[in-house]
Amino acid sequence: MTTKLLTTVSAAIEAATGIALIAVPELVARLLLGAGLSDSGVAVARVGGFALLSLGLACWSTADSATLSAVRALFAYNLLAAFYLGYLRVSGEFVAFLIWPACALHAVLALLFARPAYGRASAT
Repeated sequence: MTTKLLTTVSAAIEAATGIALIAVPELVARLLLGAGLSDSGVAVARVGGFALLSLGLACWSTADSATLSAVRALFAYNLLAAFYLGYLRVSGEFVAFLIWPACALHAVLALLFARPAYGRASAT
């Protein structure tokens, strides 16, 4: 998989998740975490949705290749998301059926981004 395709796929996933969090934050929380949201939780989830949508749009590759800053941003996001979702599940706080698949998806994306994010750092 090329770095541009990887960046585009990851950006699309983040943008779609952002749109879902903006539109139906309660549903996303139920599916991902198995928990409801308070009124303040809905507000924070929507702001998080704005951030994910913005990340997706900023990292969407329109040039011949993905920029190093977009690749590094998506690597950092996916790595942190994988660790945190794994932590939430292992700690037993959240047990929804989508938490492991989401954790695994972010872990795979982080692994795929690791080399392009830092393997060519000396070349730029």
